[in-house]
Amino acid sequence: MTFEAEWSKYLTERDRAVLAATSWAKRAPFGLGENPAVLVVDLYYAALGLPRRDILDAVADWPSACGADGWAAVDRTVPLLRAARDAGAPVIYFHATPPEYGRWNRKPGSALTPKSTVDPNAIVSEVEPWAGDVVLAKIGPSCFHGTPLDTILRMGGHDTLLVVGEATSGCVRSTVVDACTRGYRVGVVGDCCFDRFEASHWLSLFDLDQKYADVLTAEAAIGHLRQTSRRIPA
Repeated sequence: MTFEAEWSKYLTERDRAVLAATSWAKRAPFGLGENPAVLVVDLYYAALGLPRRDILDAVADWPSACGADGWAAVDRTVPLLRAARDAGAPVIYFHATPPEYGRWNRKPGSALTPKSTVDPNAIVSEVEPWAGDVVLAKIGPSCFHGTPLDTILRMGGHDTLLVVGEATSGCVRSTVVDACTRGYRVGVVGDCCFDRFEASHWLSLFDLDQKYADVLTAEAAIGHLRQTSRRIPA
């Protein structure tokens, strides 16, 4: 996947001219470190919907679903998580708290109530946590806000975060900006992230890549995990 070709579709002629003219524009990757952790952001059923189907069909029963594009990202995430565990890199999951815990997730009742008996807040089975994984609840868009994430990462000596999940323009973006602020190197795994709106997804990836992170493919992220593996070969 060529991310640049996709997000360029949403840039204006003026945007392209500014990129070409300014020395501020990113010219090379920021780079990743030697001790990565994987953050899995909000991969629960309410964000995807069941059964798997196009977003316009999915939202009829799951009002906050992202549909088929989201499920495709989940499928690409499966081998990435396997590679992380094989490499000894921690996998840290996040999910939202009930609306009464804060203003951020106070949405209209209809947006939070899918027509299904499946628990909307459950992490989807395809990427469900394994024994030893960390699962944290958050009260805001950022995975750092009100959680022990920063302490966990620093205690483990982790210098790099590989981020997957949704929504690219919301919780993923907020988490990446906060990670950069705290001095972490960040890889946004672009083909393992998704959003309800295509323009929001692609322009968020563009912004994050320009300022705060390197946007990379799942294949590249897996390669980095293998390169930095903490496992001792048998």
